[in-house]
Amino acid sequence: MSFEAIQQSFIDYIKEPSRPLPEGTEARRMKIYRDLFFNNINGFVTSAFPVLKSLYSEEDWLALVQEFFVTHDCQTPIFIEIAQEFVVFLQSEYLLKESDPVFIIELAHYEYMELVVAVAKDNPLHQNIQEPIEQVSLCLSDTAKVLQYSFDVQRISEDYRPVAPAETPQLFCLYRDVQDEVIFLQLNPLTAQVLGYLSQYESVSFYHLLSWLKQTYPQMEEEILAHGCGDMLVELAVKGVVKQHPS
Repeated sequence: MSFEAIQQSFIDYIKEPSRPLPEGTEARRMKIYRDLFFNNINGFVTSAFPVLKSLYSEEDWLALVQEFFVTHDCQTPIFIEIAQEFVVFLQSEYLLKESDPVFIIELAHYEYMELVVAVAKDNPLHQNIQEPIEQVSLCLSDTAKVLQYSFDVQRISEDYRPVAPAETPQLFCLYRDVQDEVIFLQLNPLTAQVLGYLSQYESVSFYHLLSWLKQTYPQMEEEILAHGCGDMLVELAVKGVVKQHPS
């Protein structure tokens, strides 16, 4: 048997111990290896999704992680990338069971995005805005994410488990403040659209943004739109959500 075949049989057994033992190994040692691998994955997933985990019994949670461990072809040992692969597993490979909350995919994605914001690197090109908004190129901070869900995932806990989507889309921004804390900011539709628009471009001038807003909200007076948008951007700039780009 080739080395590659032995290696594959080792991996197969680690994932599913009902398969034949790899050549030249014994069950006791393979169990030690398997427990080590599984416990590492379980630790990573549990740490990344604490709210989701709190909604399950220990038995059901271990069964969920076990299915991820066995069936998903995980290609990375990096903590945050394992969290991303767990979300992909839930979105595209996993069949919901009775023990699963209906919001499992959205909650998992939300908790993953909290991790993404927590570890995101500050862009050295992005500066705090010190000049009038109208005079700078605007951009969304690399440590901010604009999100939309159908469930109010930010409220979910052991004591609050919605059984149906919220009446309106849940729009908000996750961003990291100057103390490196991940902050949740509820957004109205206009603010969410503005931040979503900024996220599509490297930089945008205030007047370019205002021109787009006038086309999007033709029923609003230009002066009111410009004043409201300006105040909103100033507030978001203070929070560090909107930055100045050197272009």
